[in-house]
Amino acid sequence: MNLMVCYDGSSAAKKAVSLARKRAKTMKAVVHIVISYGKAMYDSSGDKVAEKLWKDFEKAEEALDEIKKSFDKDSIPCKTHVSARSLEAGEDLVAYAEENKIEEIIIGIQKKSKVGKLLFGSTAQYVILSANCPVLTVK
Repeated sequence: MNLMVCYDGSSAAKKAVSLARKRAKTMKAVVHIVISYGKAMYDSSGDKVAEKLWKDFEKAEEALDEIKKSFDKDSIPCKTHVSARSLEAGEDLVAYAEENKIEEIIIGIQKKSKVGKLLFGSTAQYVILSANCPVLTVK
């Protein structure tokens, strides 16, 4: 079985990682931990990665490396991926899930006002509504 955690470094995402660890032990699953920058990594033309975000990208890879080490220590198969495609983050995460035959997605959610969702969108909402597999949410 393949599980995917949508990770953004938030406390909810850390809880999602913890839950994935427990589920992976029980189900003998491979855990994919994915960070998506979506279109945020691209400049206005969408052609090249913005230099100012490379530091964030590198920090994300370091965070995923630490998580992977903890999974390796517990002998739980874990794959990590930092994505920067020219898709919105939600679209990117759903595409990754489809491409890697993910059977369950675990995503941390944070309460947003209706105006906040309207202005900034909701990656979690997109994943929940668009994924072709079950999505488990964690607060």
